[in-house]
Amino acid sequence: MSCAAGYGGASVAGVDVSRESIIEGVVVRDHQPVGGAYVRLLDRGGEFAAEVPTNDTGRFRFFAAPGSWTLRTLAPGVAAVDTRVTAARGDVAEVQVAV
Repeated sequence: MSCAAGYGGASVAGVDVSRESIIEGVVVRDHQPVGGAYVRLLDRGGEFAAEVPTNDTGRFRFFAAPGSWTLRTLAPGVAAVDTRVTAARGDVAEVQVAV
């Protein structure tokens, strides 16, 4: 499952975070948020699992299985940026991706 997130992350009210593995973050260029970029979630083997666009404040969020993941960020005018991240149950992995 996945969803885009608002600034500071969308509210997780009503979500039992202790039972979830959450990866969220912001995409920036020159320290400014990049809205409309796409962030792909790739598994250990590089296989596509999900994709979300960033919102106007550059934010994104995935609910992922625990383990190692790659975030592939695609934004206009720049090469794709891969970022490794580890998701753990009960934790929010916060990531900033500079493009």
